[in-house]
Amino acid sequence: MSRKVCVIGVGYSDFNSMTPDIQWKEMMYGACQKAYRDAGIDVRKDVDSFITCGEDYWEGFSIFDEFVPDQIGAVLRPCMTITGDGLYGLGTAYMQIKTGLLDTVLVEAHSKISDLLTPGEIMLHAMDPIFDRPVTGPVQRPRYGGSPTYTKEEPKPLIGATDEKQRVHPYFLAGMEMQHYLRTTGTTEEHCAQIVAKNKQAAFHNPMADYEANITAEDVMGSQYLFKPLKSLEISPNVDGAIAFVLASEERARELGVEPLYMSGFGWCSDTPWLGTREFDGGYAAKAARMAYKMSRIERPREMIDIAEVDDRFSFKELQHLEALDLAKPGEGAMLLEDGELGRDGSIPTNVSGGSLGVGNCYEATGLQKALEIVVQLRGEAGRRQVDDAEIGLAQAWRGIPSNSGAVAIFQKGGA
Repeated sequence: MSRKVCVIGVGYSDFNSMTPDIQWKEMMYGACQKAYRDAGIDVRKDVDSFITCGEDYWEGFSIFDEFVPDQIGAVLRPCMTITGDGLYGLGTAYMQIKTGLLDTVLVEAHSKISDLLTPGEIMLHAMDPIFDRPVTGPVQRPRYGGSPTYTKEEPKPLIGATDEKQRVHPYFLAGMEMQHYLRTTGTTEEHCAQIVAKNKQAAFHNPMADYEANITAEDVMGSQYLFKPLKSLEISPNVDGAIAFVLASEERARELGVEPLYMSGFGWCSDTPWLGTREFDGGYAAKAARMAYKMSRIERPREMIDIAEVDDRFSFKELQHLEALDLAKPGEGAMLLEDGELGRDGSIPTNVSGGSLGVGNCYEATGLQKALEIVVQLRGEAGRRQVDDAEIGLAQAWRGIPSNSGAVAIFQKGGA
């Protein structure tokens, strides 16, 4: 288990809220081809294993992985699907290489959520079994998906039901968790609004971001409550896009003449989604981080991590995750934000890519979007958003409502 694992290639498609002119297969193909070129390899000769991260619900049809091999170059080759976030795919590739049986592995994840006309209804169908009956009630049918918006004339339901069956929209859990976080840490709604403004403004410097906006915290505070205290501008909007990573052993990277960028640690946690037993404190991120830190020999995360990309699909999640990752003390995230420490020139630059609030919710590709930014930063290729002297970076992703699971990956330059 002494082998070291490196990132030797990355590729990605454009990120757009609507992509009617391109199929998901084309997005995957384009991202993978760029990754192979970046790594300087021939996919038919040099890749030992292929991993794609996808969920049938979000693809809109079942047995999605039947249609994967053609466009990623995996025909008649070892190929597997991870039904989870892209960071889990990176972790799987990491372990495959660590065995010594494989030298080069491709990981791909994507979102083509714009193909789904009713993502909210799909969420209801998928998540209904986990809801406890006491939370249901006589309410209206939901009209929103990942990023709800309404006109003044439309009703503003917080939870939803059909005529025959009463159901609660999963995002009510985000509102409950945000209430818990604000109450236990002393963080305010205004602080969460500042996170949105920070990330959307940071996205101006990221050519991959589709939701950059010159909005203020006051604009966010004035937006509509949807799942109180969560407001419409505090929910990351959906985006389409594909990302691919090529991982290899250190020896293979040297053979290819690639300067190693090490994936030095990985951790994950899959906790219960059941309402009666789940925690509301981001403990899944803390457990995953402890595993990754131990593997990377990071004893003082706040001092050693130069840049972090953390899951911010809801505004409060950025602060909650920073604290769970031990990059801030409980309740300290808001103070770091006020002091400018989370900005590009701060002591712990966080989501300088714009995060999910600025780039968009990539669904199963969210973790790879975070990892991609870290790789670009450590390579010194981030342009106007470049963080000076970045040597060690952290990418963290959460599976999303209603899960209590997530993963953390640590990347670093030089000897890992």
